[in-house]
Amino acid sequence: MVDRYDESLSNVLKAASDPNRRKILTILVQEGPVRVTDLANRFDMSLNAVSKHIKVLESAGLVSRKTEWREHLIAPEMAPLKEVDAWFRQLRSTWEMRLEHLAAIFQQENEDE
Repeated sequence: MVDRYDESLSNVLKAASDPNRRKILTILVQEGPVRVTDLANRFDMSLNAVSKHIKVLESAGLVSRKTEWREHLIAPEMAPLKEVDAWFRQLRSTWEMRLEHLAAIFQQENEDE
């Protein structure tokens, strides 16, 4: 059974798998909240296509939308990215332990020769 953490992590990774969505996220993280129309002007695709990418990011919790009158502001949400970072940190520590073990084996073999 997949727990909520794994499902959330999978949704974030799927949403970030598309280069256009990664570019949207990069813009938002670097610049802060941006109007959808201003964001769409930076891409060689229709406003509708950009809106669909934003909806995928929203469903993964990577962005939030604030509506002020007719303006839709999109802002980055960092919490899901922290989950990805924690997962990568866990993977890194596992590999580091394995590499340290392997280095110790090689060192022992060199000393035995």
